[in-house]
Amino acid sequence: MPFPTRPPTSARLVGPRPARRSRCSRVGGWLGSGALLVAGLGGLASAPAGAASGKGGTLVIGMTASQIPNLDTELAALEGYEGDRFVGNQLYDGLTRFDLLQSTKVPAVVPDLATSWTATTNATVWTFKLRQGVTFTDGTPFNADAVIFNLQRDFDPTFQYYSSAVGAQAATLLSQVSSWTKVDDSTVQITLKAPDSHLPSDVTTLYFASPTAVEKEGNTTFGSDPVGTGPFKFVSETAGQQLVLAPNTNYWAGAPKLSKLILKPIPDPTARIAALRSGEVNWIEYPTPDDIASLKADGFEIYQNGYDHIWPWIFDTSQKPWTNVKVRQAANYAINRQAMATDLLHGTATPAYQVIPPANAAYTPSNFKYSYNPQKAKQLLKAAGYPHGFTATVSYPTSGSGNMIPQPMNEELQSTLAKVGIHVNLQPMEWSTMLTQYETGKVPGGASATNISLTFQQEAFWDYAFLSTSPINVSHYDNPQVDALLTQAASQTTTAARSKLYAQAGNLITQDAPWLFVVNDENPRALASSVHGFVEPKSWFVNLTTVWVS
Repeated sequence: MPFPTRPPTSARLVGPRPARRSRCSRVGGWLGSGALLVAGLGGLASAPAGAASGKGGTLVIGMTASQIPNLDTELAALEGYEGDRFVGNQLYDGLTRFDLLQSTKVPAVVPDLATSWTATTNATVWTFKLRQGVTFTDGTPFNADAVIFNLQRDFDPTFQYYSSAVGAQAATLLSQVSSWTKVDDSTVQITLKAPDSHLPSDVTTLYFASPTAVEKEGNTTFGSDPVGTGPFKFVSETAGQQLVLAPNTNYWAGAPKLSKLILKPIPDPTARIAALRSGEVNWIEYPTPDDIASLKADGFEIYQNGYDHIWPWIFDTSQKPWTNVKVRQAANYAINRQAMATDLLHGTATPAYQVIPPANAAYTPSNFKYSYNPQKAKQLLKAAGYPHGFTATVSYPTSGSGNMIPQPMNEELQSTLAKVGIHVNLQPMEWSTMLTQYETGKVPGGASATNISLTFQQEAFWDYAFLSTSPINVSHYDNPQVDALLTQAASQTTTAARSKLYAQAGNLITQDAPWLFVVNDENPRALASSVHGFVEPKSWFVNLTTVWVS
């Protein structure tokens, strides 16, 4: 993903690096407590008795990523949002974070390294009050000077420790940052070029590195021995195989319960299932739907919950035949989303009848939506000048962050669309290669459409995906009404006001159909029965500080 699903950027992906020596330091945990699990494919159930009171053990996670992402702040997202989920949010903190302590509500933005924030009426100047008493894992104090150092590293090309790669990633969500000021040791002010009312959402993944460590290691090697303020600290990395983290016992929010956290990239779903069954790992991301029943029968716990995710095809609306809105609408009427969610995905996803996921605050059930109507699809194709259909090429990832089971899903779409005359050539691509091309704002592989997993969790997604001026608007979608609504939303300082405008924009986007809206992922994962205390939030991100292993 999720988004990925992390929004792609102009930063280049980093390949495997040499194995690193084991290193240790100090500090502690993130997020909170509480434990609900989604048992099987249905509703919520209580966690195992005594789970909340346990502590210790080693959690070994089999990720869908093809490699361990770069460990340097924003570059953790270079394997998609899964990099932020398991690496970025463990080594680092943002000024804010999402509330992942519960599993029933869309997570709100809450304080993290900032305890509070205010904005001017036009949302162009933001003031953040910083949490006091926080230290990086090397003992360096977190304060206004540390924030300013990192903002210079992200956004000031004249700064000695400016990193173009880190800066490119940060600019994806924070392209409007203009200047920054230290007000006092515990207060910073950020000025923007244009209104950005959702800045608190955007800075959840603006991570902070220890200035001392950056000065010591330099930009090129800091990622080999990263130092943040997060709930876990770096121990070692074996290139292409695993990343080992230890709890930050001095963490300001309380140390994680685990004794050790190990992350393993296992992009092949069959290999992930085998690793779980053999005990090589005790947690896997996205177990294949066909294997869920047998995993449950063998005592593994299956967690899932809806979140603001969509699994679409993105049409290049500047290329024929996708230039014609009737063609795009025809494709949306031609697919059977419910059959895919029920028969192929066995309830691990729900049909996406519109662009806005149900787990998003802007979701409006009465908005325009697509039914399964092959006859209407054929009528639209005829009206568009394609009575006999056409042939197009769609690129898709073979695995990766939030991409579910892309090959069988795309093959089912290929088969369904062929029934109305839309003949699709499928072009598989390796996830990292695909992201590298996607981040340039072009459809990967030279195709006219692409399949990629995306999330709306950070509100900047609306702008970079649908604003006509966005350099990462891969669909080249251009609707002046949508531009106006998103621009207006940027000045609205309440979530409710922005959500109303996003709902209006989403209604127009759905009717314009720059994407094929397919399904919304339910974010399934499988855990060994020895893993306790996990909360499955309505979010791509997760809370690992409550987890322990017996």
